[in-house]
Amino acid sequence: MNTFLAILLVAAMIATVVALVRGVVNFMRNADAEARGGMTPSAASIRSNKLMQARIFFQAIAILIIVLILFAAGRT
Repeated sequence: MNTFLAILLVAAMIATVVALVRGVVNFMRNADAEARGGMTPSAASIRSNKLMQARIFFQAIAILIIVLILFAAGRT
């Protein structure tokens, strides 16, 4: 079971890094357009926000998996 949880943890960590990098790249690509833009959020800023929300979700999953691993290690 620990092997399965370790694999899930690595997958959650990779998903976190991918979401982070995609969000930062998207933010950097559209930062100058936002500085010149109007008052309403653009589609790019909404997408960047969604990517950062996905990053937080994947981080929460990773933390829950770590808690499960620690709980399983304490029971043996």
